Amino acid sequence: MIILLKKEWLEMLRSYRIVWLPLLFILLGISDPLTNYYMEDILATVGNMPDGFSMTMPELAPSDLLIASLGQFQMIGLIVIVAITASMISRERQNGTATLIYVRPVSNFSIYMSKLIAMALLTLVCTIAGFGASMYYTYLLYGGVSTTAFLLLMLFYWLWLLMVIATTITFSALWTTSIAMTVAIVLFPLGILLDSVIGAYWHYSPYKLALYGASWLTTQSDYLWGTCSIVVAWTIFVSLLGIWATGWKRSTTKI
Repeated sequence: MIILLKKEWLEMLRSYRIVWLPLLFILLGISDPLTNYYMEDILATVGNMPDGFSMTMPELAPSDLLIASLGQFQMIGLIVIVAITASMISRERQNGTATLIYVRPVSNFSIYMSKLIAMALLTLVCTIAGFGASMYYTYLLYGGVSTTAFLLLMLFYWLWLLMVIATTITFSALWTTSIAMTVAIVLFPLGILLDSVIGAYWHYSPYKLALYGASWLTTQSDYLWGTCSIVVAWTIFVSLLGIWATGWKRSTTKI
């Protein structure tokens, strides 16, 4: 396990993933506080508005800005994470790297979990960097929020990301990169959009965990812990399925 984790860490360093992915979350995190605060100045400078035109920007609370940053992470950030994760196992099968691992006494558990742990740590860094940058500018421009609520927001969002990467790595163990990425994008980014449209008909949905986590900034949701239990159970299930799929593909690989 330690050797495989070092391998994943080395790959993240060589691809600069450990640098540019947290930077992406930082840019997404600071975009909403800065854009909303300076919107009037931006419109006055480059808006080419007619004489006498005025626009009154709504008064936003610090929690509103953090929730807006959450929306950025849920779309752009999530798509990037899915695209990275969907090739973690399937790419190694395609380029022959997996064969070099399969011929050695390495357990399927170690192969799968090394990738899950590596991505879990990377997404944890991204979550802290993104929300930390958002909170920094939100505090400077709008004010602060409860530290406990902010930490819980990050925790529940990272738990949601853990479910996403566990599911996507399992897809990568089962199928090719293109199929795994397509299914994961349909299931998660497009699933979030679908849930936002018709999700009022159900309350316990993994897609709502991040928003329920954000409810700590205002009032706690009654459905948070039930949804959290579903996410944890699903993460465990897909992880076990991914370990089995890794062994199944290993047994069908010609060496």
